[in-house]
Amino acid sequence: NIIPCRMESSEERGKMKSLRIVLAVLLIGAGAAQQSRAQDVILGIGGRVGATLDPDQVHFGVHADLGEIVEQLVFRPNVEVGVGNDLTLVAINPEVVYRFTDHRTKNYVPYAGGGIGLNFLSHDNGHPLADDDEFQVGLNLLGGLEFETSKTSSLFMEAKFGIGDSPEVKLSFGFTVRR
Repeated sequence: NIIPCRMESSEERGKMKSLRIVLAVLLIGAGAAQQSRAQDVILGIGGRVGATLDPDQVHFGVHADLGEIVEQLVFRPNVEVGVGNDLTLVAINPEVVYRFTDHRTKNYVPYAGGGIGLNFLSHDNGHPLADDDEFQVGLNLLGGLEFETSKTSSLFMEAKFGIGDSPEVKLSFGFTVRR
């Protein structure tokens, strides 16, 4: 009996290598956040919604506040799903943000940051079996303003700019709930 075996293409090997790198970055970031001082770790989760330009889409997603890596530098990964323009985009973004003021002493906190954008695209070609799927890696740069609404919740508005194979501009609004 001969067992059929499919050889991986160089493109598939490249995608798997990129995925392994991403998982390593996520694990390192989560470990760094857990190593920070216990009183500075603020675990939170939240949602986001907004508009994407190039591609023109509406996006929604979730994020996690995994705490400070060092003072005022927070690991905040997120996942966003964009729909529209005959395209579905799923972006996994392991990002860090620097808070310019201490969120425990101000009702509003400006921040800036960035991270890798891991983008899974599915182009709708009119037939589910004919969809064209892609994986792309880009860089995200972002800035925003967070408004504390209580000791356990906040609202934010954010602008994210893509470099390389990330969406050009994302404007988002969202919330975070902390424990």
